Amino acid sequence: METEIRRVLYIYALQNAVKHGNVPNAKAVMGKVLGAHPELRPHAKDIPALLAGVLDEVADLPAESWQAKLQEIAPELVAEMNEVRKETKKELPPLEGAENGVVMRFAPNPSGPLHLGHARAAFLNDAYVKRYGGRYVLRIEDTDPRRVDPEAYEMVQEDIRNLGLGITDIVYQSDRMEIYYDLCRQLIELGGAYVCTCDAERFRELKIAKTACPCRSHTVEENLDLWDQMLAEKFAEGQVTVRVKTDLTHPDPAMRDFSIFRIVDSPAHPRIDARVYPLMNFSVVADDHLLGITHVIRGKDHIANTRRQQYIYDYFGWKAPVYRHYGRMGIEGVVLSTSSMREGINAGTYTGWDDIHLGTLRAIARRGIEPEAVKEAVLDIGIGETDISFSWENLYAKNKAIVDPSSDRFFFVPEPVRVTVEDAPAQTAEVPLYPGNEARGVRKLAFESVVVLPKVEVAGAGMIRLKDLFNIEMRGEGQAVYAGDDLAAARAAKAPIVQWLPEGAGIPCTVLTPEGTLTGLCEAAVARYAGKTVQFERVGFVRIDRADETGVVGYFSHR
Repeated sequence: METEIRRVLYIYALQNAVKHGNVPNAKAVMGKVLGAHPELRPHAKDIPALLAGVLDEVADLPAESWQAKLQEIAPELVAEMNEVRKETKKELPPLEGAENGVVMRFAPNPSGPLHLGHARAAFLNDAYVKRYGGRYVLRIEDTDPRRVDPEAYEMVQEDIRNLGLGITDIVYQSDRMEIYYDLCRQLIELGGAYVCTCDAERFRELKIAKTACPCRSHTVEENLDLWDQMLAEKFAEGQVTVRVKTDLTHPDPAMRDFSIFRIVDSPAHPRIDARVYPLMNFSVVADDHLLGITHVIRGKDHIANTRRQQYIYDYFGWKAPVYRHYGRMGIEGVVLSTSSMREGINAGTYTGWDDIHLGTLRAIARRGIEPEAVKEAVLDIGIGETDISFSWENLYAKNKAIVDPSSDRFFFVPEPVRVTVEDAPAQTAEVPLYPGNEARGVRKLAFESVVVLPKVEVAGAGMIRLKDLFNIEMRGEGQAVYAGDDLAAARAAKAPIVQWLPEGAGIPCTVLTPEGTLTGLCEAAVARYAGKTVQFERVGFVRIDRADETGVVGYFSHR
């Protein structure tokens, strides 16, 4: 009976590993087994002890062999999983009126580099352009000089290139000021806007009271004269604004006669000489119409802007694009605020825009997260209106599927402790660079009598399995004795399987993680992998950032 129980446990442990791309979860496997095989419930007390050995056995298999092994012993479970994947595969919903192609736009502000929040809009638009055909406009929205970082122009372009977006057109709003000025004049002539010189606080009081300000009754000629004075620098910042005439009784005060132009005296714009700037709700309408944008995908925090912008479309008699508003995507664990990032960088809290505590795309890339993984993760989220939390686990799973096949394996020993192993035969361990693929070659680790092990693993007495070598029995601080080669004996003793290095064979290695820094030793060959991702066995995937005579520095990606 025990043999049959182990067989069942092994099958479902493999299924769990294949499904989640990670070592099997004991609780999940136990639940699955007892649910699928109720006849085993009378043996429930005996199962945990058997399961522990089975889980170790599966964990010792190369991850890339799990599915093939499951296919060999339980093909029906592989077929079942494939069917579930087909049924749950997410597809973006169709866009109304997109049958003949689309013109989409991604419109970042050059206040800093792009972050994970930008990636959602960028990849959603890109996916629809690829699906329906058409043009993809990158529109740099830089008409607020207070939010422009001159260095961000190039940073945004670099991030766009790294994402691999299919951009067909690039437009800078700061190049289009005369267009905005002309359209503002036209809107005034249509009776849809007026120039307001009221004190801002007084106007707010009138707006709340649903009462028109005195400037609203200006004639078209008076408004045009005031507009010309604005352009001729007859007013100072804060003295004047241009407002759209809307419904003063609208239930939302923010909809009532909102501003579309204002004066900004400082800071100076890095690309143009100007003082009169359009606000977003005007420049966006002008560009979406003139650039032929057919569909706009943006967050539901813009729903109020969509309603404001409709007033301008109606005055000009233009057709608005088709809008889709998606829910908020909460991203925990990293800093996303551009102003907070800049303050932290200036204060020395962060090392730069690619500091791993930040949510910028360049910080994500420095950790070894591939753009394709980011793309798949945000497309899985889709354009639903429900607020959601960004899943780091899903992103890591996507990235693991991409980087695992190309990531060679190595040992990294954090906080190394020197251990002398008595009575052990000298030998050279030949460890695969990539388990299951002999063509990738092996690493040769020559054991003589002394090894270095992670400090956390040698804190107490007991058996330890040196991975790909043999068993040892700890006998005190820095001392151990050879305990044979039998892997089954190590499993029976529930001995931890530990990475190791021969004394003198490692080079200094620092692994930076969001939680802190790990220091230790790694195999010398890792120095040849600068700019690439490796897997430190029993630690996780690490992108090697740089290597020199002082050692190796890497950024932790995920397990």
